[in-house]
Amino acid sequence: MNPDNPVVRLCADGMRAESEGRDADARALFLEAWEAAEDDYDACVAAHYVARHQESPEDTLHWNEECLARADAVGDDRVRPFYASLHATVARAHLDLGRPEPARAHFESAATHLAGLPDGPYARWLGLCVARGLRTTGALGGGPADASVRALLRLLCASADLDALALLLPACRGGLGTLEDEERITEVLRMLRAERRLSGVEAAALDRALADRSATTAPDAAR
Repeated sequence: MNPDNPVVRLCADGMRAESEGRDADARALFLEAWEAAEDDYDACVAAHYVARHQESPEDTLHWNEECLARADAVGDDRVRPFYASLHATVARAHLDLGRPEPARAHFESAATHLAGLPDGPYARWLGLCVARGLRTTGALGGGPADASVRALLRLLCASADLDALALLLPACRGGLGTLEDEERITEVLRMLRAERRLSGVEAAALDRALADRSATTAPDAAR
């Protein structure tokens, strides 16, 4: 974003006010940015921040949908990196209103746009948010293979096995259900087995998790 753009400057001032706990000032600055918008790009940027300071979920959804509509109206490379976040915020607003089906659709759209973000803490955080939304709305998880991995994670948490958790948690919590994501989980499980460090109930849970994943993928492999 162009820091010399007046709308961008106002939004930057609003974010600074947010970080200092001055929510009323932040809201006023974001509304000023909305009123100063001269085109759809400006309006898209401003609406994103105005949405964060609404008092009702209905108003939050309205502003998030306004933001997404303005991005669609721009339709060029300037807004392409916005889409993962825009769909995720619309999805969250639908969830807050008790509407899981449209929320799921927007979380799925957000997932398709994550690859357009540069790697870094923000992209990883947003990926975790989208993955959580997909699980919450029933688009991910629920099968025996997922249940056995969760059982293993509970045991590793109980024993505070930070090394094993450092391997398995990112693969599980950040996965979006793609074939690559599922293969990553299986690869981590195989690494833990090859290490031969787990024992007792943890080793048994690891074997179960691998067996369930093999059973899940066997029909596809046979084809």
